[in-house]
Amino acid sequence: MLRSLLFLTLLTAAATASPIDSEGVRIEKDVEYLGQDRPEKADLYFPDKLAPDQRCPAVVIIHGGGWVAGDKGAAREQNIGTNFARHGYIGMSINYLLATPATKAPTWPQNLQDCLTAVRWLRKNADRLHVAPERIGAIGGSAGGHLAAMLAVTQPEDGLDPSGPYPEFSCRVQCAIDMYGPMLWFEQRDLPMFRQTRAEAPDLYRAATPMTHVNGKTPPILILQGTEDKTVSPEDSHALDSALEKAGVEHQLVLVEGAGHSFHLEPKQKDLRPLVFEFLDKHLRSQP
Repeated sequence: MLRSLLFLTLLTAAATASPIDSEGVRIEKDVEYLGQDRPEKADLYFPDKLAPDQRCPAVVIIHGGGWVAGDKGAAREQNIGTNFARHGYIGMSINYLLATPATKAPTWPQNLQDCLTAVRWLRKNADRLHVAPERIGAIGGSAGGHLAAMLAVTQPEDGLDPSGPYPEFSCRVQCAIDMYGPMLWFEQRDLPMFRQTRAEAPDLYRAATPMTHVNGKTPPILILQGTEDKTVSPEDSHALDSALEKAGVEHQLVLVEGAGHSFHLEPKQKDLRPLVFEFLDKHLRSQP
């Protein structure tokens, strides 16, 4: 199983992308957001020119890699971050705790809590970063898609919010984009991040399943899925779509015909940027 997840990591890391054009974008790399004792850092993507009083929506960008590997600076994440900054958004591409072979302890729910902490960190530093703190979203691909969905569907009463740092700030996002995230895997296979099997810890697996938490409080979610994805089945995206539909949550499932796994915002099959920014602008710019 670990071998197959590492293969997924290779697929994710090798996401096809044109050479990154950062013109019009200011990038700040390796920003500490989890505290001095944590090696995981973040890369920030800003519009090149910001007025002193300008406030921008922000989006946490979560890399994939089967929850065992991956990096904030991979091609897909750079593609997303630079496109966001050019569209007037601030992107925060994060690294989070991974279940590497050297990591013996469980990494769930710390991996999710790292992502939630990124949301808090943006709010804590909103003035300095030019962030509109009430307009924060999340996006992720593959395992990052799962985590982005979890940021949207979980509430404080689910008991998954981190105790710190920055507990005075909310972890909640106003919308999320799930790009081909695994949703049914928690019912189908044992995963290294739990360090236990499904038979040994069914409640842990259930708590990590986005469909468990979907309810009327869930903010809007956009789901992007390739029809030819051989790593994460389109059935996973359909399962989340069905749960959102049943709960009456505003959402959209977009099937990208002919696309496989691990595409970014500009796959050869279809330029997804107009669709993505229509969704983000509606939910992060059109608020009163």
